[in-house]
Amino acid sequence: MTAISKIHYTAKVHITTGRDGGTAVSDDRHLNVNLSLPGTGSGTNPEQLLAAGWSACFLGALAIAAQKRGISLPVERAIDAEIDLGTTGAEFFLGARLRVSLPGIERAIAQELIDVADATCPYSKALRGNVQTNISLA
Repeated sequence: MTAISKIHYTAKVHITTGRDGGTAVSDDRHLNVNLSLPGTGSGTNPEQLLAAGWSACFLGALAIAAQKRGISLPVERAIDAEIDLGTTGAEFFLGARLRVSLPGIERAIAQELIDVADATCPYSKALRGNVQTNISLA
């Protein structure tokens, strides 16, 4: 495990009750969501939050990779993220997939950018070796 030598940002979120009817509120109140179990209630769930966080971070890593190569990313770039919550026996596990859309960029170049982004995105690093992941080009 690599230790952080310089912290650039710390997210602070207060959770009450948990995924079954609780709330998640950040210290700056920009995040203020109700939580519910997947498929129930009117709130979001941790899997949706992980999908949003990983895909947003991955898009940022793609932008950095493209900038370093002098490539302009299309305005309509997008990611469809899926996070699975499942079990093996009595144990819970996550699965994670990103489907990256980079219209107008040659497939080979788009795949190179995805590979660089996957190697540099902090969320990808955190998931790698811990969660079964798949990142594909749309």
